[in-house]
Amino acid sequence: KEEDFEIIDKKQLPDAAELRNEEKAKQEEGRWSAPILSLARKASENLALSYGSALKSASLVGLVSKPGSSDSPAKTSTRCHTMEERANLMNMMKLSIKILIQSALSLGRTLDSDFPPLQQFFVVLEHCLKHGLKVKKTFIGQNKSFFGPLELVEKLCPEASDIATSVKNLPELKTAVGRGRAWLYLALMQKKLADYLKVLLDHKHLLSEFYEPDALMMEEEGAVIVGLLVGLNVIDANLCLKGEDLDSQVGVIDFSLYLKETQDIDGKQDGGITAVLDQKHYVEELNRHLSCTVADLQNKIDCLEKTNSKLQEELAAATDRIGSLQEEQQQLKQQNELIRERSEKSVEVTKEDTKVELDTYKQSRQGLDEMYSDVWKQLKEEKKIRLELEKELELQIGMKTEMEIAMKLLEKDTHEKQDTLVALRQQLEEVKAINLQMFHKSQNAECSLQQKTEAISSFEGKTNEMMSSMKQMEERLQQAEKARQVAEERCNKMKQELAGRLDSCRQQMAQLDSKCSTLEKELKSEKEQRQTLQKELHQEKDATALLKTELQQMEGLKKELRKLQDEKQQLKKVREEQEQALQEMGLHLSQSKLKMEDIKEVNKALKGHTWLKDDEATHCKQCRKEFSISRRKHHCRNCGDIFCSTCSSNELALPSYPKPVRVCDNCHTLLLQQCSSNSS
Repeated sequence: KEEDFEIIDKKQLPDAAELRNEEKAKQEEGRWSAPILSLARKASENLALSYGSALKSASLVGLVSKPGSSDSPAKTSTRCHTMEERANLMNMMKLSIKILIQSALSLGRTLDSDFPPLQQFFVVLEHCLKHGLKVKKTFIGQNKSFFGPLELVEKLCPEASDIATSVKNLPELKTAVGRGRAWLYLALMQKKLADYLKVLLDHKHLLSEFYEPDALMMEEEGAVIVGLLVGLNVIDANLCLKGEDLDSQVGVIDFSLYLKETQDIDGKQDGGITAVLDQKHYVEELNRHLSCTVADLQNKIDCLEKTNSKLQEELAAATDRIGSLQEEQQQLKQQNELIRERSEKSVEVTKEDTKVELDTYKQSRQGLDEMYSDVWKQLKEEKKIRLELEKELELQIGMKTEMEIAMKLLEKDTHEKQDTLVALRQQLEEVKAINLQMFHKSQNAECSLQQKTEAISSFEGKTNEMMSSMKQMEERLQQAEKARQVAEERCNKMKQELAGRLDSCRQQMAQLDSKCSTLEKELKSEKEQRQTLQKELHQEKDATALLKTELQQMEGLKKELRKLQDEKQQLKKVREEQEQALQEMGLHLSQSKLKMEDIKEVNKALKGHTWLKDDEATHCKQCRKEFSISRRKHHCRNCGDIFCSTCSSNELALPSYPKPVRVCDNCHTLLLQQCSSNSS
């Protein structure tokens, strides 16, 4: 129903006599009407045969009413009518495909969109796809388009997504009919029209949303048409969609193309079909081989990309580790420099402190020697005074005046001794303060081990000298005590003789005893100071032990530094090896990329480029010279562009042409390189 061409019913067919009379009457109109009449005759015969076969099949299935069936005559007539439509469409499809293949073989199997048999093929295919479509009601109105079923191919076959996206991206197409026609053009150029329609027929439960149950695509005729479309894979179609108005085209079948003599067709049929089949097998094997090689190369590229990513990750980890080790090394170097600076500063400070301590110790020692010399002189003077007193006591017993003078002299001497004792006490306090300063400074001198040992040895020598000096002082004190005892004995003798006069002498002796006791106390205090110095020596020894342990730790740190340096060298070697491996991988990747580019160029060359029209080219594509009467246009049979005779003087044998054909210079060099690479 509602088709662009008229369906002939059996009742409307005229008799043979009427046809003969009509033929005689119309012979005068011209020769152009003869093909139309022959086509009508053939159509009538085909319709009669198809109608008879359809009735038989319908009677077998149960569509035609039998005597005793309850179907109405209207339903049976509609069913027969649809069966006749399907048979007519299938026969027209057979004719269009047959003429299209024959014309393509005669012209070299490359067709443009302006080729009339190709246009008629798309018109017939459009009528086949429109047969039995359901009318969808929308807000705008009723919509009846065959682009809806074709959109299902994208969901069922992911390979058709490129066609759907390219059709949707075309801005010139505004209607669903135009999009459906563009979809059919692209599918034919890809040589997958039969495959896509077969996918649709395999899912008839989805097609039931768009077609009636008795539509051509829902019956066996659809499978037959898909089988016929497989033969179109032999044809290479170069169709341009940009310049054509696909929305407003009127699909009218031109029967004049199919009115040819049957004898020529039958004679050329066998040879053409064999050549077509041979070329088809060759192209299919070549496509399979190329697809296998492309898949292998893609797998290799994926493997190489994975290995490259792994190596890049390992290199990044190694570089991070090297950077962290370098940072740790720099930190250790800075710490070593800080420790060295601190040790050098502490050594200098300890040297200065020891020098100052030695100077102060020498000065204090000189003061003590002077004090001891003064005390010794005083003792000698006391001895002399005692001798003088004895002489005075022996010579002048009765002379009170001389005794008073002697007492005054003794009082003066005692005052002087008291002053000297006060001075000695002050000096002792100064020595104590100096010793305290030395103690505090010795605590600060804990960093330099060698200088401390030298200082300790010097201190030990000095302490030994102090001990010897103390022993000398004790001997001197013992001598003084002995002299005091002698003096006491003499004084006792004098007391016996002169008891009254020697009371004053006894008082002087008591004072001398007090002085001696003070001297003993001072000696005890010096002994205590010596003990404190010994304790300080022990503390300094402990400090030296600590310094030794620190030196051992420094040696351990040096060993660790050496180990880190060795690890750094090993990591450098590993990094160099990895860099070499990455360079090798980069070379392999570059080689594989070059191979992929060559394969892509081969695929482009094999798929075929768009065939430029003569009107579109005004200049040579290579030398850019303008075409004229002397400089004619020549097509390159590989890329399809137009060149002059000088730029396309080469000839090569292509897979789509059995004989050597004209090729441009660029394609000539590319094909030679491909041949050499394939042979290697």
